[in-house]
Amino acid sequence: MNLNEIISASFDRTEFTAFETVEKPILQDGRLLIPPSCLENLAEEAFTRVSFYYRRSHLKLLAAAFDMVDTEENEKLVIRDIIDNALTAAEEGLPLCQDTGSACVYGWKDENAVTNAEDSTFLESGIASAYRKNRFRASQIVPLSFFDERNSGNNLPAQIRIEAVRQVDDRPRYRFLFAAKGGGSSNKTSYFSLPPAVLSPHEFDCFLKEKIEALGTAACPPYRLAIVVGGLSPEYNLEILKLATTELLDGAPYFGAPESGDAENGLSGGSPLYRDIFWEKRAMEIAADSGLGAQAGGKRLAIDVRVLRLPRHAASCPVSIGVSCTAHRNMLAFIDESGLFLEKLEYKPKDFLRPSASQPEVAVLNAVPRVRLETPLNKAREVLSAYSAGCALLLSGKLLVARDAAHHKWRELLREAKPLPEYLFMYPVFYAGPSETPPGRVIGSIGPTTSARMDIYAEELLSRGASLVCVGKGGRTTLWTDAASKYGGVYLTAAGGAAALIAGKNAVSVKIIDYPELAMEAVRLLEVKDLRVFVG
Repeated sequence: MNLNEIISASFDRTEFTAFETVEKPILQDGRLLIPPSCLENLAEEAFTRVSFYYRRSHLKLLAAAFDMVDTEENEKLVIRDIIDNALTAAEEGLPLCQDTGSACVYGWKDENAVTNAEDSTFLESGIASAYRKNRFRASQIVPLSFFDERNSGNNLPAQIRIEAVRQVDDRPRYRFLFAAKGGGSSNKTSYFSLPPAVLSPHEFDCFLKEKIEALGTAACPPYRLAIVVGGLSPEYNLEILKLATTELLDGAPYFGAPESGDAENGLSGGSPLYRDIFWEKRAMEIAADSGLGAQAGGKRLAIDVRVLRLPRHAASCPVSIGVSCTAHRNMLAFIDESGLFLEKLEYKPKDFLRPSASQPEVAVLNAVPRVRLETPLNKAREVLSAYSAGCALLLSGKLLVARDAAHHKWRELLREAKPLPEYLFMYPVFYAGPSETPPGRVIGSIGPTTSARMDIYAEELLSRGASLVCVGKGGRTTLWTDAASKYGGVYLTAAGGAAALIAGKNAVSVKIIDYPELAMEAVRLLEVKDLRVFVG
C-alpha cells in the first residue's frame, strides 16, 4: 500500500454526514466542478464542529483508561473532568480548549477535481469566519520586524498543504483533513537525526525510555503518542508524524503482515510505510511505567501509540516523537458529485461520563478538601502549605490570570527600576489565556498553559514576595523549584483539557485589571468556585 492508498482506506472506514450549501459541485464530462465557496463553507463548518466535539474513538479510549484497574484515583478525577469537559463543550457551546489551535488543513485533490481558484484563499476565508463567529481565541503572532510582533487578530495564517493525487476510480473527489493543533502539544514534537546503530532492540528501547519520560505532562495527557522511524528526509519524517497523530494512518499494514511479503526479503513490492505492533505495545508499557500519568501521576500518560517505520538513506536514521493531547481535534471531510460531507463526531458524550472515582460522585467530592484563598498572598500560601504533594483540592477565591506576555511586562518594570503591581502580592497567578467570552458567559474557555515557560521569571518575582502561589500545568524546571525552595513558593496544577468545564462550572466573575492591549494575554482577576487542583 502506498501512502495515498492508506489515506483513502481511512476515508473509506469513516462515517460521514452531508452538509448542505447554496452552491453545489457538478460532475460534467468526467470532471468535478467545485464552486470555491464550497471550500470556504466546508472549512468554516469543520473548524466549528471540531472545536466543540470529539470523535467517538477518542472518547472510547478515555473511558477505557478510566475503567482500567490500575488507573489511580487522581487520574480518574482528571479523566472524568476531561470527559465532563466534552459534555460541557457539546451542550453549552464553549470550546473544548482555550487554545483553539493553529488551523491545519491537508487536502488530496483528484486530477479531475477542479475549482478554478486559489484554494488556500477560500479555505483561509472559511477558517477566519469560524474563529470570528465562534469567538475562538486568536493565537497566531505575526512579525512586524525581526523582534517586534503582534497578534494577527483572526488566527491566520493557517497551515495548508494540498496535494494532487491519482484518481482511483471514475468518481473524482477532493478530500480533506482539518486539524486544530494547540501550541502545547506542538511544542512536544521532537526530531532526532540518529546513527543507524539505534536500530537494535536494546538501543531503541533505551531511546524510547528516555524520550517518552522527557515528554512530561505539560501538553495535557493522556496522550495519543506517535513515533516515526525512517524517512528519506527530515521533512518527510515529520510530515508522517503529524498525520500519524491524527489517526489518519491507522490503516497502514503491520510489519510482517501478509501484504508486506517476506520481511526477510526486504520491502520490494510491499508498502513503504508500516506500523509495528510490538513497539507500539512496548511504548505503551514505557509510558505506563514512567509514573507521570494523566497529569497527576499514575499509569495513563498515553492512551494510544502508533509506531511507524519508513525507508531511509543508508547514512541516516531520522526519528521523531510527537503527541496529540487530550484536546484531540481532527476531522475528515470530502467533496464529490453528491455534495459536501463531514466526518460524524460524537454530539452526545454523556454516555462516556463516569463517576468521579470508584466511589459515588458526591462522596468523592466531599472527600476532597475545599480551600478558600485568603489575601494577601502570604495567607493563601500558609493555608496551602499544609497539604502534601499530590493532594487534590477544590479551590475557591480570586486568581490572577496571566501568562508569558504579562510576565515580560513585569520584567520590564523591574529593569526600569519601577515597582511591581500590587496585585502580584495579593493573589495567586493562574497561568492561562482564555478564548473570547461568548454572550451570557462569565468568560470563554480557560485552562492552564505550560507553567515551565514562566520559570525564567521565578527568581526576580519570588525573591520580592510576588507570585508565591501559582496554578498551571506540567512540571517545573530548577529555575522555579530552586526559587520556590528558597522563598517558599507553592505550585498547584489544574487539569489541562478541561477549559470548557472551568469556564462553565467554576468561573464566578472576571475583569481585566492590566494590559488590555495584550488581548487574550491581558491580566485578569478571575474568581473561581471549587476549581479542582492538585498540589504540585
